[in-house]
Amino acid sequence: MEVFEAIRKRHSVRSYLSEEVPSGKLKKIMEAARLAPSAGNIQPWHFIVVTNQQKRKKLSKGRYAKFLTESPVVLVGCGDKKASPNWHAVDTTIAMQNMVLTATSEGLSTCWIGSFNENQVKKLLSIPERFRVIALIALGYRRETMELTSKVLHFFRRRKKLEKISSLEEFGKFLFNW
Repeated sequence: MEVFEAIRKRHSVRSYLSEEVPSGKLKKIMEAARLAPSAGNIQPWHFIVVTNQQKRKKLSKGRYAKFLTESPVVLVGCGDKKASPNWHAVDTTIAMQNMVLTATSEGLSTCWIGSFNENQVKKLLSIPERFRVIALIALGYRRETMELTSKVLHFFRRRKKLEKISSLEEFGKFLFNW
């Protein structure tokens, strides 16, 4: 799958089959994170792969994270604030986007999760103090359902047009006239 096709196909999935993610695909996803660019090539990230059902259940306590009990894998992205005080969050986010796009290209589904209590996640997963929990990613095979909430949301909140999000030379000057 081409990169742009993966970008177009990727969307947040909140319902997963219990089917295990093959280790070869998981390794490729982790390798995509490892290859991400970072400021000064510091690579201030650490990723925890959570497959344990009880731990996934505890990670699902966030208001918008209930479905994490369903996804067979939860990826926890941590940024090392000591190694890179100014860029750990951005660099870790870039690496996590690599993971999401690689998962899509491998036929897997994901959902980016920001609904969590950082202190609880750090305690549960024994994350050292110098790390911040940047985000969680649900990972697995999509279960076909009628996600009514998602369908309604996407109907009313469509993607913005290119001319609304880009400018040429200065804010407000159209980049493309189409």
